[in-house]
Amino acid sequence: MATAAIIGGGVIGGGWAARFLLNGWDVRVFDPDPEAERKIGEVLANARRALPGLSDQAMPEEGTLSFCETLEDAVNGVQWVQESVSERLELKHKVFRQIQDHEAGSVPIGSSTSGFKPSELAEGARDPEAIMVTHPFNPVYLLPLVEIVAHPGTAPGFVEDAKEMLSGIGMYPLIVRQEIDAHIADRFLEAVWREALWLVKDGVATTEEIDNAIRYGFGIRWAQMGLFETYRVAGGEAGMKHFMAQFGPALKWPWTKLMDVPEFTDELVDLIAGQSDAQSGAYSIRELERIRDNNLVAMMRALKAQDWGAGALLNKADAARKSDPEDLKQKIVTVARAVPLDWTDYNGHMNEARYLQAFGDATDRFMEIIGCDADYIASGGSYFTAETHIRHIDEVHAGARIEVRTQVLLGEGKKMHLFHEMFEGERLLATAEHMLIHVSLETRKASVPAAHIEAKLAAIAADHGELPKPEGAGAAVGKRS
Repeated sequence: MATAAIIGGGVIGGGWAARFLLNGWDVRVFDPDPEAERKIGEVLANARRALPGLSDQAMPEEGTLSFCETLEDAVNGVQWVQESVSERLELKHKVFRQIQDHEAGSVPIGSSTSGFKPSELAEGARDPEAIMVTHPFNPVYLLPLVEIVAHPGTAPGFVEDAKEMLSGIGMYPLIVRQEIDAHIADRFLEAVWREALWLVKDGVATTEEIDNAIRYGFGIRWAQMGLFETYRVAGGEAGMKHFMAQFGPALKWPWTKLMDVPEFTDELVDLIAGQSDAQSGAYSIRELERIRDNNLVAMMRALKAQDWGAGALLNKADAARKSDPEDLKQKIVTVARAVPLDWTDYNGHMNEARYLQAFGDATDRFMEIIGCDADYIASGGSYFTAETHIRHIDEVHAGARIEVRTQVLLGEGKKMHLFHEMFEGERLLATAEHMLIHVSLETRKASVPAAHIEAKLAAIAADHGELPKPEGAGAAVGKRS
């Protein structure tokens, strides 16, 4: 098991700790702030609630979190160091010197800085080749983008190590081609921020109106297509060239104040702070964080269904986690995952439709195991569900790790009779009984499956026939077993 050292335990450091920890790394935190453990604990609570639900497969077992009294204890023997201290260059230099004085060997050191270039960070370091920028976005435990910026003296091996390690915890490493102030993404954010300050200062719009312009308009488009692909679509059938020809001249019009910054006076600060309080003051910061996480998870899961953008990245991670069952003679684990936030109802429980989805996913996985996969279905055969009976036995909440174990009650000819049991640990949550019929997709009538599928299903059914009949099998609605 790999170990990461997190130096600085604020919002960003806490997000890094959660990202590593929930992806199976051990994490050591060093932060002299006496409140660091509490702050990271609150970030971690949000992450445990939100992150596992992005995956349709079981995530690794959570690593071990420890808080270190000294920086030396934190960095000695680790495989990754992430620096997230305050944005003061002299402080970062001091921290890098201390890290490299105490680490055993030279390991990659990533800085969360949004403002400094890596060559500035590496000045005076013992091993400057190990230092690079690895700039994330908040919340670090949910948003996948991390900008990796090297300097001319960075060892190429460290950049590759960083890319591999950060990909391994579900992030999207964007290699920035050259050092540049504020890297890539923050250049956009700073431009929007400056323009927003002018709009508020000049009385054109309030903070709430500006936020609404973003979240009801282009913000939604950007989440799934970015900037250039959005404009390519806006160009119609003629594409980007037409868009540039039509809208390019607008760049010469005196609309914007992007190159100027309004004077940052107390009056401007009070104006913006007052409008922000009126807009969002009804919620605590923790409440806003949970609202934000709920929305991010729901949007990213929607993108998963389209296999697009951040959703495609999540699907790739799920595919890497999927494994074939080792013993088909016993009940087969067909689903192992956490309950996502958007699977719960007004009571905070997983709602009825999601039980059916989980059991449907279990049936789909079992079909893959016997060979009725996407290629087979494309060739013209599949199983259709003819009857389903679900028993709801105990409640389950968002974030719970659930497992579905499947037993074959009948597998011969055109019929496949499955019994699923859903557990949290060893606590039985629900059962589902499914009767399926093999169908020709050409005739839409019942048909015998391909020989290799029929043989594998029959073999599993024979082995499972030696298992005890599961409690509740054959029960009707309202019947007590």
